[in-house]
Amino acid sequence: MNQQDSIWLGENGRNIVRKVMWPSLYITIALVIWVTIGDMIFDLGVELRSPLNPSQNIHVMLTLIAGLISLFSASIYFSDFQGTIEIKPTGFIDVFSLIWSRVTMFGVAAIVVVMFYEVISRYLFGAPTLWANELSLWIAGFVFLLSGLYTMQQRSHIRIYIIYDMFPIWLQKSSDIFTVILLWIFTISVFWGSYGEALDKFTRMETFGTAWDPPLPATLKTGILIIIFMVAVQALSNLIADWHKVPEVHTPMDDIDQTEIDHIRESIKD
Repeated sequence: MNQQDSIWLGENGRNIVRKVMWPSLYITIALVIWVTIGDMIFDLGVELRSPLNPSQNIHVMLTLIAGLISLFSASIYFSDFQGTIEIKPTGFIDVFSLIWSRVTMFGVAAIVVVMFYEVISRYLFGAPTLWANELSLWIAGFVFLLSGLYTMQQRSHIRIYIIYDMFPIWLQKSSDIFTVILLWIFTISVFWGSYGEALDKFTRMETFGTAWDPPLPATLKTGILIIIFMVAVQALSNLIADWHKVPEVHTPMDDIDQTEIDHIRESIKD
């Protein structure tokens, strides 16, 4: 990203986060190399399930801690930059959603890396992994859920304006309120029907039943409830933030992304 004015951290805050992000990234890379190569030379006791039980191996635990610090500091840092077609955050809830959108961005990159490693390992060396498929499913599940949160924050979810634009302002506002109420009814219904099952799965940390056996059911079931609640909170935040805005007029031209067209033109010129 090119340098932009801070949208919520402030220049001092951005500098502090950057000073945490880069060292933690370098430390994570160094620890990954150490765990990978050091285990082959010095037998550090790293096993297939060690990342799932990091408390059993100090080397793995330190690697995961450094990785998480690197991930979230980078997510906070990049959430302070406004994308070309992004809506500027208007409050804490928007910033919170933006941070998780950056986590999602890195999650997509992680899936690509994991699957690339699996393809090389399987077809070039004839040594398929026992964890790549489950790890990619695990990450992809949260990417899918958190993408919904980001979509809500950006007002990019599917909306049909043909009738809505014909309403007077008071009826548009009533429709917005009704939509948020329906979303909260859905959220409460999901919690009502799934909370007990999610709690049970999380309490006994239900696993996937494969060779690597990660706790996909326990974490994803719990994640669904938490993220659906976050989406409902974001929808309520949108309603409050947009309440006094001038009603928009929607046309077919809204579907045209001029920025993308400009990028295509620049790439053709090059």
